[in-house]
Amino acid sequence: MAETDTDADGEPDPGALRTPIAAVLGHVDHGKTSLLDEIRGSAVAAGESGAITQHIGSTHVPLEVISKMAGDLVDPDDFDLPGLLFIDTPGHHSFSTLRSRGGALADIAILVVDVNDGFQPQTFEAIDILKRTQTPFIVAANKIDTVPGWNPNEGSPVQITMDDQSERVQSDLNEKLYEIIGELSDNDFSADMYWRVQDFQNNIGVVPVSAETGEGIPDLLTVLMGLSQRYLKEEMTIDVGGPGVGTVLEVTEARGFGTTVDAVVYDGTIREDDQLVVGGLDGPITTDVRALLKPQPLAEIRTEKQFERVDEVAAADGVKIAAPDLDDAMAGAPIRVVRDRDVGEVIAEVEAELAEFEVSTAEEGIVIKADTLGSLEALAGTLEENEIPIMRAEVGDVAPRDVRVAETAGEPIHRAILAFGVDVLGDARRLAEQEDVNVFEHEVIYQLIEDYEDHVEAIETAQQDQILENITRPARFQILTDHTFRQNDPAVVGVEIGGGRLRRNSRVVKFDGDEPERVGQLKSIQDEGEDVDEATTGERVAVSIDGPTVGRDIEEGDELWTEIPEKHAKILEQELTEDITADEREVLHQYLETRRNRDPFWGK
Repeated sequence: MAETDTDADGEPDPGALRTPIAAVLGHVDHGKTSLLDEIRGSAVAAGESGAITQHIGSTHVPLEVISKMAGDLVDPDDFDLPGLLFIDTPGHHSFSTLRSRGGALADIAILVVDVNDGFQPQTFEAIDILKRTQTPFIVAANKIDTVPGWNPNEGSPVQITMDDQSERVQSDLNEKLYEIIGELSDNDFSADMYWRVQDFQNNIGVVPVSAETGEGIPDLLTVLMGLSQRYLKEEMTIDVGGPGVGTVLEVTEARGFGTTVDAVVYDGTIREDDQLVVGGLDGPITTDVRALLKPQPLAEIRTEKQFERVDEVAAADGVKIAAPDLDDAMAGAPIRVVRDRDVGEVIAEVEAELAEFEVSTAEEGIVIKADTLGSLEALAGTLEENEIPIMRAEVGDVAPRDVRVAETAGEPIHRAILAFGVDVLGDARRLAEQEDVNVFEHEVIYQLIEDYEDHVEAIETAQQDQILENITRPARFQILTDHTFRQNDPAVVGVEIGGGRLRRNSRVVKFDGDEPERVGQLKSIQDEGEDVDEATTGERVAVSIDGPTVGRDIEEGDELWTEIPEKHAKILEQELTEDITADEREVLHQYLETRRNRDPFWGK
């Protein structure tokens, strides 16, 4: 049976302090999993057999074990919180999945940053999520042991091991650490080495660590316990015997039990005979607990993937819940025990919590699918910041019906599905290819959106290129002296391009004052005897012009212009200015200025 705090009469203590929940975030390969493994491994080594308990999705490290690991840094008499509960699955996925009423379930977070790499795309993404959820955090500046010349001191407090390094190594490490502090400052966080921080509510503590050697781990645990004790104690007070409240981490299959949910309970207690309301894809699911399952102790969890059955689980704890009708349960959705309350009232509470996740959608936009409610919310939030409209947002794999919705989009750039952490079903993928719907898949929100934006840019560039292809481009050119090769039918003359881009099949004018006089149509361009489609500033080419006669309609030395239709001039000036070259813009300006001397509103 799981332990619960009891008072002198043996009854559950209504004012018990629960364990703070700590999540680990950071960029891929910066050492999130290694850090958790080091904490777990050190905890097992420091604790009595069975003192460290492996929970579903989390590891509980009691205060007495933290005290042993931290040595002189932690006096257990200074604390009355029971320890720390580390979420095992590192990264944004678990963090955004872990939800409590209206916020992040994690009480505190560790942002892991590689001292060599500094801030990377997922670091910025993690910072954004921490800001959005207003979760207090510390920075673990990891891999200090990789600084060239580092002399490791296994499991040592960081200031002691830093003092033991050469001056050059200390200088190199400090330079890397202050780059991280600078990055935090650039993201609106005041930060410093944790031992220099006086006010942790307004400043971020940076803890140099090595997940490889354990150096700095005592400091990390000390800061986490200190912050939790000082700032979170009031929030940790729960009615441990009350009806349990939790969050679905994952929906899984368990042999002999069918569909189960892995959950974190953050308030009250769940018992084996309880009735539950669980958030589902199509609304709340009401069901009865069949079994509560917990893993074997930590030392055996790696090899013995078996569970033991318990009668009850009290907050904060991880548990696998076996119950009927959980197939449509959603990761990130709330779980609430009914017990002696009205089931309708509890269903209404779950519905209200699910409603907080609603993503605002538009009539025109893209389709997004994500693996959890929290992920969906994080993805939608980032898309909103990037001003990308959403037509439909749902949890679950990409199915044919999602493709059918995406193909109704009016804009080509919106015929897209963004799939975050979910599968694309085979028939959906085939249908998407058939209907020209683009499906983007990635495990990183930042990368997913970047891939989509690259796609949009490619479409818009192609559209602009198509428009430019069909728009008359500005050009002025001069007939060269002694370069008349044929007088008429068509006139063939040598010209020099004074500015812009001269193309075949353009109409040609010359200005008589402010009035353009059409002289004919440019049929062909030759450069050293080779036919070309266009010529640009500074080039000398031979052109054939259908219509005029040299010596009567046009003369050697004349300046001629490509005739720009008024509609084209308006588009060039108002929409495509940045898409044409600087000298084309200059020729366009000259052309418009001349036309507007006669008619001020021409081309506007």
